[in-house]
Amino acid sequence: MKKTELIFLTVALVLAAVIGGLIGDITASFIPEGGVKTLFEKNIRIGLQEPFHLNFYALEFTFGLLININFVSVLLVIGVLIYYRWWYI
Repeated sequence: MKKTELIFLTVALVLAAVIGGLIGDITASFIPEGGVKTLFEKNIRIGLQEPFHLNFYALEFTFGLLININFVSVLLVIGVLIYYRWWYI
């Protein structure tokens, strides 16, 4: 795998996750109550809920990472992987 292909795949996967999360949230706001709305609304949060602070006298660091995964973002990430596998390998 070339370096440019790896960069393209990484950017495409991140964009798919972000756009999928946005589409899932927008879609969930228009769907009436029920099982499908729950499927689109449910987010799995992975990461630090509160950022980690490391405070020195003259220097302060703040670390934190939180990833929200929903149904549509998983579908789009799988779609990008299938697209990449089909056309680039």
